[in-house]
Amino acid sequence: MIKVVLISHTPDPEALVAAAARLCYSSDSVEKIYSRNSSESNSKFVKMLSKLGHQSPLEHISFTFGIEGVSRIFLAQLTRHRIASYSVQSQRYVKEVGFNFVTPPQIESCEEAKKEFEDLVNKSKLAYEKISEILVKKQKESEENQNCAEKLAIEDARYVLPGAIETKIVCTFNARSLLNFFSLRCCSRAQWEIRETAEKMLILVLKVAPNVFSTSGPPCVRGKCGEGKMSCGKADKISEKFNNLYL
Repeated sequence: MIKVVLISHTPDPEALVAAAARLCYSSDSVEKIYSRNSSESNSKFVKMLSKLGHQSPLEHISFTFGIEGVSRIFLAQLTRHRIASYSVQSQRYVKEVGFNFVTPPQIESCEEAKKEFEDLVNKSKLAYEKISEILVKKQKESEENQNCAEKLAIEDARYVLPGAIETKIVCTFNARSLLNFFSLRCCSRAQWEIRETAEKMLILVLKVAPNVFSTSGPPCVRGKCGEGKMSCGKADKISEKFNNLYL
């Protein structure tokens, strides 16, 4: 099961966005501009910025998430979003004995496919453990590798691990990068695992910066779907779903 927590974020993020944006149009000092901030005026100003598409001030605020129960396949998709920082559980230092794995819903719902899937995953577990054992023994035969035999063994044994294996991630995005992430990954055409994660992330940031993310989500929330012939054809339902999040 995918678990997402908001570990940390910029304190009073909308106040900082508002102050940074006002600075662009004011001759006053930074301290004076920031001291004049109020929650009500900040909310109105940030909403206006969102409508205007003035996004550079959003780069000053960041959000750090902890993500668990996702696959290494998910990780490959997530890290395509390069304006972010990632820390991932290492397979070089953490031994994957009896690991958990993610089963895609389509496979879960088909007994025949599920059996093939689980058989292969279990075979990879056995192969990983056997290869690790063989390599540890081999490494220990060499005096120079006595202290890191297991590390060297699992470093190579991990090559047989499936993409379905669970991993843990800490990632940090600035708000502008998050808007792009939500636009791409909340879309119904995004892969199910990263779409579910993106929606959980969006719900969390809406609680601390509602005006910054008031138009977040797939493009159909803001207007016309950009997928053309590849559109899911459910823009109205999807738009309604996300608009209910913003209430």
